Amino acid sequence: MTLNEAIKKRILELVDEKKTTLTALCLNSNLTPSTIFDLMNGKVKSPTAITIKKICMGANITLSEFYAPKYFDNFDECLK
Repeated sequence: MTLNEAIKKRILELVDEKKTTLTALCLNSNLTPSTIFDLMNGKVKSPTAITIKKICMGANITLSEFYAPKYFDNFDECLK
């Protein structure tokens, strides 16, 4: 799993946990829907830290909670 795949997986988990939609998460995060949809569709390969922080704020969680799942511990990609 790549970092981008892990981020997408976590966003989908948050939508499920919060019983909301991607669009509602965007609006709560003060992001345009295209920001998250571009990430989810692979148009954005590396979301910025600010984007992740806004998603956390919209989901009412901390950055630590966002990155808490074990699948963030290891990646199949090389960071250069």
